[in-house]
Amino acid sequence: MSRILKLNPVCKRIIWGGTRIPEEFGIGDGNVAEAWMLALHDEGICGTDGGGSLKDFFEVPFPVMIKLIDAQQKLSVQVHPEKTEMWYVVDCSEGAQLVYGLKEKFDESGMRRALREGTAERLLNYVNVRKGDVFFIPQGLVHAIGEGILIAEIQQNSNVTYRLYDYGRLQNGHPRQLHVDEAMHVIRDFSQEEIYQKRFSRGKISGDCLANCEHFTVFEKKVFGREKISAKGRSFVSVIVLEGQGKIGRRLFKKGDSFVLPAETTATLASDSAEIIITEYAAHGNQKHPADHKRKT
Repeated sequence: MSRILKLNPVCKRIIWGGTRIPEEFGIGDGNVAEAWMLALHDEGICGTDGGGSLKDFFEVPFPVMIKLIDAQQKLSVQVHPEKTEMWYVVDCSEGAQLVYGLKEKFDESGMRRALREGTAERLLNYVNVRKGDVFFIPQGLVHAIGEGILIAEIQQNSNVTYRLYDYGRLQNGHPRQLHVDEAMHVIRDFSQEEIYQKRFSRGKISGDCLANCEHFTVFEKKVFGREKISAKGRSFVSVIVLEGQGKIGRRLFKKGDSFVLPAETTATLASDSAEIIITEYAAHGNQKHPADHKRKT
């Protein structure tokens, strides 16, 4: 298997989503909260432009999922029991904020009381964001995307999310399901110093590497001219086009396109001006992938 695969994203409509993904990236129509740009999952599998899907080319379980997320409204405050992910802020409105951890040491009784009284937001660590910011989110870190933020999310291939708090929001006249008991068992304590160290802004990490961990390595590339990319020694390489147009190998690309280079594939990116997110994955022995209990954001 050596050809470059162009993927058809999976669109998800959720109450907090907006219209930027179809309007700016040409993916889907109407309200699109999430576009799953690379997904081989029970709840969504990307098709390929040659027919069929990723399932025809890669084995299950697949290790990585990549999404574009458009938060017209703020997402629920949540925690993942067994998933590591990272956020790259593609764009955001002025004054946009997100939740990144807790202000103080986690206290279960205090958190439960605040949730009952509707005062949980005073316990949350709110962070101002700007375009180009990077946030690394390990398992157990309380977090939430704020309104007016467009994010590229690279994560382990799990959709398990425990909702801790949802601002009293209603869906079809009813509060959305929370998973308070489950969340209490997986919230981890992170000091303010640890939280700061896990947050990166453009220029705080070397070169064009946005994140490097055992689960994935992510780069942001500004392409002016020609640049080689290679999946040699990798299980695959994902290419997501955030801006611009050009060619990948002999194939044309434009903003909103998603490609996968299977193992041992090499290609040349050529563009007068393009912004690309490249995600590399190399299997690490008998690496385990998260179980999925199908919780929703």
